[in-house]
Amino acid sequence: MERNIKVYEALKWASSFLTENGRDANAGELLLGHFLDMDRTRLLSNLRMALPPDAEVKFRQAVEAHAKGVPVQHITGYEYFYGRKFLVNRDVLIPRPETEELVQGAIGRIRRHFGETKGLTLADIGTGSGIIATTIKLELPKLFVYASDISEKALAVAEKNAEALHADIRFVHGDLLQPFMGSKKLDIVLSNPPYIPETDRSSLSVVVRDHDPETALFGGEDGLAFYRRLVETLPYVLNKRALVGFEIGSGQGERVSCLLRDTFPESVVEVVRDLNGHERMVFCEKN
Repeated sequence: MERNIKVYEALKWASSFLTENGRDANAGELLLGHFLDMDRTRLLSNLRMALPPDAEVKFRQAVEAHAKGVPVQHITGYEYFYGRKFLVNRDVLIPRPETEELVQGAIGRIRRHFGETKGLTLADIGTGSGIIATTIKLELPKLFVYASDISEKALAVAEKNAEALHADIRFVHGDLLQPFMGSKKLDIVLSNPPYIPETDRSSLSVVVRDHDPETALFGGEDGLAFYRRLVETLPYVLNKRALVGFEIGSGQGERVSCLLRDTFPESVVEVVRDLNGHERMVFCEKN
């Protein structure tokens, strides 16, 4: 690329280069918008603007890095979730759009199942970057929200996000539900645990396999190890009337719902598909 190229020329080069390397051609818009501090609308209305030399160099390096598999979010340092900007790095799973559906489904069920949210306690287990806990707290501010993770580095990211977005959350370090054993009972438990089967490791894209933290991806041989452990512990931490919501992998709905039904026979368990038609959530309403 020549010096002082225009925005449209930079985007054209990036689109072609990324396509040749098997990446999303539109990533160039995200990266250039980041380095020019422009949203997409502003970027596309300035197609004939010349790039400052430093922005051009950074943009080219970023496009080449993404072509090699580095996620866009690790280059920019953030991802949007539920309309809010969250810090991300290699210590946390990059937020996925499907998790927005878990949050949206949980909010609706919390309102329906409990009515009034004041006085209720929610725990987000394996919080990662804190997207679930922070979003729920901001959408339902009367809830008391805990967020736990076994990774102290992940908790550090989650705490920064909560602080930046002014979400009052209590963060606790520990393995799954262990921090809540013998303490105050929980009304709501949400979790997006690792659920990819070990047998699927080789089929993952390099962007996921080499850049998301391994501990946030794999759930044992069949992908269900963490659900088993969570469900085994739930009876010791839940109030009599409670709500549980899990994100799951495609095809795991029946097995995860069976775990919940076997543990809470009188509960209402529902498997919910995402916008793409894949099994993505399981909710358990305990009365």
